Amino acid sequence: MPANKYALLRYRIIDRCLTNRMRPHPTKEDLRRACEEGLYGSEGERISISTIEKDLWAMRNENDLGYHAPIAYNAEHRGYEYEDPEYSISGLNLQEQDLQALRFATLTLLQFRDMPVFQQYQSAIGRIFDRVHATAPGQGIDQHIQFEQAPKILGTEHIATLMSAIGENRVVRFSYRKFVAGDPIESERCIEPYLLKEYRNRWYLIGKPEGAQKVKTFALDRMAQVVLDNARFTRDAAFDADRYFKDTVGITSGSNGVQEFCWAAGPLLSHYLESQPIHASQRRIEMPPPHLGWACYAIDVHPTYELNQWILGFGADALPLGPKEWVEQLRETHRKALKRLE
Repeated sequence: MPANKYALLRYRIIDRCLTNRMRPHPTKEDLRRACEEGLYGSEGERISISTIEKDLWAMRNENDLGYHAPIAYNAEHRGYEYEDPEYSISGLNLQEQDLQALRFATLTLLQFRDMPVFQQYQSAIGRIFDRVHATAPGQGIDQHIQFEQAPKILGTEHIATLMSAIGENRVVRFSYRKFVAGDPIESERCIEPYLLKEYRNRWYLIGKPEGAQKVKTFALDRMAQVVLDNARFTRDAAFDADRYFKDTVGITSGSNGVQEFCWAAGPLLSHYLESQPIHASQRRIEMPPPHLGWACYAIDVHPTYELNQWILGFGADALPLGPKEWVEQLRETHRKALKRLE
């Protein structure tokens, strides 16, 4: 019979005790206390000696587990040991820093567990999480790290279908609604899908529309009635995902060519930009700053909506310097915003 979740956790704790070189030859009582402390803390349910005895038998003999652990009683030391001192049910000789990295990775994976595309893997993800974190009971790494999460991510129910379409080179059809004020009309789209990309907690499909020569970007949260078509396509060998987004900020790749965009940043913003550039091409440039303590920066990217949102989001701490058309565009946006505030 397959072991339940708590049995698997006990096996990991017992394994840790048997491989602990600092406290060799644990007794049944030592194993019982370690499991009880690891699973329930200083208070809570009790674990009996008979449960530990059954666990030791299962680790030795249960074929479904596949451990066949060489656990033996050492009469001289009056405790248990692995006859093979190099044995562990994990099969991995990991240092604490390795385990810490694994715990961090499982937390990263766990945050996607409720997405529709991962629901079929919920049990497997849960087992990975339980097994890795059983090696550090009570540490509560999930209480030390929090990942950014949107309250609700729309469109993720389409990911599984779109992944299949991309992997099988199959055309996908869906209804699509643009984010245009006063335009609720949905249009039917037929797309050759190339890539799924996440940006700021939103998912996007990059693909080539039927009859088009260039790929376009479609937001999953604006899709409806996504279905796979029987038709298959030949992927454009010229499309390279890394290169497509190499010279862009955000999710759109501009069609007007790469340009140099320059701006000045206040002292506090400069510290943020130095520690986390907004693009790989970001650099400080030698240009007289508009104010004392300010610094000037430049990047080489396509002009995109997302680039404008970044600079506008810096507010009064950023002063766009060029190109001239870009500066005027941002100035007009600020004018309109100020007018609404007044």
